[in-house]
Amino acid sequence: MYGYRRRERTFRGRGDRFFPHEPAIIVLDFLEFGNPADRHFEHRNRPVVQGIGTKYFTLMEAIPLPAIRLEILEKVDLGPHSKVRKPIRITYDDLTSLARSNLEEAVRKIILENEKVFVEFFNIAEPVNIRLHAIELLPSVGKKTMRHILEEREKKPFESFKEIKERTKIDPVKILVERILDELRGSEKYYLFVRPVDKQGIYLGYLERIYGELF
Repeated sequence: MYGYRRRERTFRGRGDRFFPHEPAIIVLDFLEFGNPADRHFEHRNRPVVQGIGTKYFTLMEAIPLPAIRLEILEKVDLGPHSKVRKPIRITYDDLTSLARSNLEEAVRKIILENEKVFVEFFNIAEPVNIRLHAIELLPSVGKKTMRHILEEREKKPFESFKEIKERTKIDPVKILVERILDELRGSEKYYLFVRPVDKQGIYLGYLERIYGELF
């Protein structure tokens, strides 16, 4: 029914190594007076923002420019005229409780704004090995549902979240949000979308592949 091609990569990087390029972040928390519990000394007594990258879901901290206030869930460009400087990669464990509470909404926002990218995942997802398909890594998707998705995409590639929902009876946005949150928390064996930090894991790199094919 489907072929098998090995595309997995083993990831063993630490800290800021393998920092993917992010064009912008969604603000998860803005700490006007710094974060005394922050493991980065320079962020303990000065304004700091925690956010998530809009392309690869990289969790980051950065220092706002003087007199800049940032709103929760605001999109902040990371280009030359950014409102923040010195972005560094952090882990889920570094997030404040407020940042964690805003994470689900931010992830959903990113997925909805990049519908074309995530719809393409359902069109190109491949087997991870002879026993497991990448689509099965999505929450609540077993072999029966996976086979149905593959059969539907063979008839005609998916073009929207609405179409996926109508043809397969799954909620693609809901299960994508759940999967990405699981990957951000860490401790997964396979990572479809998020590069793992400070943990061993098999990184499948679907976002890099899709961005390379679509843009």
